[in-house]
Amino acid sequence: MNDETASTNVVELATELTIAWLSNPNTRASGEDVPAFLRTMHDAVSNLSSSTSVTSSEEPASDYTPAVSVRKSLASKDHLISLIDGKPYKTLRRHLAGHGLTPDDYRQRFGLKPDYPMVAENYSQARRDMAKKIGLGRKPGARRGGGEEAAPTPAPAPRGRRKSAPAEA
Repeated sequence: MNDETASTNVVELATELTIAWLSNPNTRASGEDVPAFLRTMHDAVSNLSSSTSVTSSEEPASDYTPAVSVRKSLASKDHLISLIDGKPYKTLRRHLAGHGLTPDDYRQRFGLKPDYPMVAENYSQARRDMAKKIGLGRKPGARRGGGEEAAPTPAPAPRGRRKSAPAEA
């Protein structure tokens, strides 16, 4: 697009915006305000058109460079190092959500394998041990630990009103 056509489009857009502003019944403007508003609209539209032409000619920023290497991000069992900012995290999910990413988006952005972990190994093990300790993942009535069977629990007493003792006269 040549410069004359671009400047004509900017003037036309600024004029259309000014006409739309003036045709609004809630707008109260004197004749002196119109040229100033038209100039403001022209500047705004020309700034927008110049910024879009610059960004459209640039290469898209789809190629992200990681803050650290993938090998270094997995070097410790205590934490994972984020490829976004290079900081250590026990779990990446909340950090990624803060950047508007899902784990799949993160893996895709940096070219990671689908099995790239989102939780540090030691943290995952600690959570697994805690869950087993409190009994998560067992079916009701399943045996605990060694070879002992779980003692049957007595049925709770029925709830209801207590009967008062018969009054003796």
